[in-house]
Amino acid sequence: MTGYAQVKGQVNAGLAFTLSLKSVNHRFLDLHFRLPSDTDALEMKLRRLLKEKLARGHVEVGLSLEYAGGNGVALNRQLVGSYVQAFRAAADEFGVTGEPDLNVVLRMPGAMESSSDSAGEELEAAVLARVDEALAKLNQMREEEGRGISDELRARMNQLVKASSGVEGHRNAILRGYAERLQSRMQEMLGNQIDKERILQEAAVLVDRSDIQEEIVRLNTHVKHFIAFLDQGGEVGKKLDFLLQEMNREANTLLSKTSGLAGEALKITEMGLLMKSEIEKSREQVQNLE
Repeated sequence: MTGYAQVKGQVNAGLAFTLSLKSVNHRFLDLHFRLPSDTDALEMKLRRLLKEKLARGHVEVGLSLEYAGGNGVALNRQLVGSYVQAFRAAADEFGVTGEPDLNVVLRMPGAMESSSDSAGEELEAAVLARVDEALAKLNQMREEEGRGISDELRARMNQLVKASSGVEGHRNAILRGYAERLQSRMQEMLGNQIDKERILQEAAVLVDRSDIQEEIVRLNTHVKHFIAFLDQGGEVGKKLDFLLQEMNREANTLLSKTSGLAGEALKITEMGLLMKSEIEKSREQVQNLE
């Protein structure tokens, strides 16, 4: 589910921070971090915390630092001084002339220090102390979206139940459809010498093999379980997705058993296609749930 949260905090008199969490739909938990350099330890701790609290979603974690009085960057005098001394000592020893290039020196790792480098554990503690607040804000927005998705899914399940009832109401049309098709074929083969009782018996055998009652029962059972999971709440997205796959399988079987029938039985095909449409739309929405 989608959501956004932002919290601000103070590390010390000269350093503040803003922590942001942005979540969009994803089948699994996918974490991406945009943190200042030299905060690898903080990233590992944040990753562990978020994995404990979140189950699904593409989550972007951002951390920006704000320095008071423009003191965000300072020169590492010890490192730069040591390099300059070493350069000049080497020049004297080998009798060469030249001065160190300051542009090269300042590009050396660690030559420039940020306030966050010196803050170290203080920064980590301050950020980690606000993670729960950020997660609470994020989950509040995600839960609001989740309630809307839940209402839509319940409405689609209701449509499935109505379509299922409609299909069951037209089951007798299948018998007539098979009887008419069987009679037409036998008449082509045998002319007018047709035993109607035999036709009814053969049609009954065909209907028994192609009965859709089992599919209807299983479909309605899946719908009941689906609603129960919605009522239960929690991390049910993957369970709902599995149930929708099973519903789709039942709808496909129902359509295959009633293919080729004409007349009133065509309404079963129409309702079966409606079922598949509702199931597919539900699967799109379920991907947004944890």
